[in-house]
Amino acid sequence: MILLEFHNRIVEETLNLRFRNAKEGNKPESIDVTVADFDGVLFHISNPENDKTKIIVSISLKFYKDLEEHGAEDLIKREYGDFMTTTEDGYSVSLLYNLETIPDDFEEIVKKAALLKRNCFASVFEKYFEFQEKGVTGTKRAVIQYRDDETMYVEAQKDRVTVIFSTVFKDDDDIVIGKLFMQEFKEGRRNYQQAPQVLFSHKEPPMELKGTDARGGDNVGYITFVLFPRHTGAAVRDNTINLIHTLRDYLHYHIKCSKAYIHSRMRAKCSDFLKVLNRARPDQQKEKKTITGKTFKMN
Repeated sequence: MILLEFHNRIVEETLNLRFRNAKEGNKPESIDVTVADFDGVLFHISNPENDKTKIIVSISLKFYKDLEEHGAEDLIKREYGDFMTTTEDGYSVSLLYNLETIPDDFEEIVKKAALLKRNCFASVFEKYFEFQEKGVTGTKRAVIQYRDDETMYVEAQKDRVTVIFSTVFKDDDDIVIGKLFMQEFKEGRRNYQQAPQVLFSHKEPPMELKGTDARGGDNVGYITFVLFPRHTGAAVRDNTINLIHTLRDYLHYHIKCSKAYIHSRMRAKCSDFLKVLNRARPDQQKEKKTITGKTFKMN
């Protein structure tokens, strides 16, 4: 299995190139790039007011309002500080970089810019991880509508944080492959006792969401992660956030890869069968020779 990158590679490579050219004294060039990411997220990299010496990086998240309720703006200010600027129209957060004042060790700045989506997501996880650490109970469950028809729920208790993803399967065979992947998570926990508990429910919401407006249906699944203090502690929480916020994309990416692999194997097997059939086909006309050397054909 492949772990998806939790930063945006295009944003990272684009900024690295521009910053490196600026440090080498090359003439700045205009830029206007729109980059799509998972979950309907868009990045926009451009020059504000056509000023080639400045680059603005903006991100659009349809669910940013949900994240703001859990401290997303404060976390972005903490991570990006003076790079924050007036938000570009149609976007959620904007960062401004001046190519004339870029430090020599700009790699860390670029890396943080590429993590903008991850850091927006991180606000809700950090909040509930701290609730669990402090033993705060009775807090309102976080509901993040991270896709038009899919939702993430986060809830803290004294000894755990429960994260539930709802996801919609487009095809019936996606459900079968998805169940197999979830089974692998369960099997993996037998070998790695430190891994979080993973549950999968199909058609009906899990017990934690009973009595809510969580939807059900033949093509709806729910993935539940139970995170204990060993997963949410200050020393490991960054890694936990990196991995869990890409869970939905990870699952569907591997479903598509599995289907592509199965189809390629089917095509290869079909080609092998056709070769066998072609070799087994009897010749329609065979040339025979008599004892005297004359030839004739048999129909």
